[in-house]
Formats: sequence, structure tokens, C-alpha cells
Amino acid sequence: MKKKIYLQQKRRYLKKIIGTSAKPRLSVFRSHQHIYAQLIDDQTSHTLASSSTLEKDLILTNSSATQSSAFIIGENLALKALKKNITYCVFDRGNRPYHGRIKNVAEGARKQGLIF
Repeated sequence: MKKKIYLQQKRRYLKKIIGTSAKPRLSVFRSHQHIYAQLIDDQTSHTLASSSTLEKDLILTNSSATQSSAFIIGENLALKALKKNITYCVFDRGNRPYHGRIKNVAEGARKQGLIF
């Protein structure tokens, strides 16, 4: 029953957020240990750029589940997007509150020049 209610809420939330090739959807997922962010074109169902705490070339603090790590993920994703000439996006917080690590991903992406 809880899962059904969760899926209904998620569907209700996501029907308002649609990414295009000109303005992709910046989807953020956080688990207990890691955080993942990707730019998605929903019309063609392709991921245009992605970044996560599992990448080996990122220099993170001692833990990957911190707000500073989330900020670095946002900055890294924005740099990858700007290399592909993507400056605008729609922020998808994944039916979670805009707080903590999710907020820091958004702030990191904005700092590097991504516009929501």
C-alpha cells in the first residue's frame, strides 16, 4: 500500500517536469552512501551527461555522502553540460525535499553556469 501511494505521488510530480534536447531534465538521486545526477532528454530517452560520487577522477572528501561531495557533483555535471553547449535545464529533485545534498547539487550546478 505504501509503495502504491509513493508511485502515485511520484507520477503526479513527474508529469509536470519534462526535459527536451534544448532544456534537459537534471535528475538527482541520492542513496545513503552516494549521490547521482544526470541530464536527461525525455523526448528521445537519452542521458546527455551524468556525474556521481562513484567516478574515480573526482577528488572527494573522506565520505561520499556529504553535502560538500554533492556540491562537487553539481559542479562536475555543469562542466560536462557546458562542454556539450547545454546551458538551460529543468531541475528534478525526485519527489524529495529541496534540502541538504539535493540542494547542494543544484547550487554547485548553478555556480558553474547552469541555469534552471
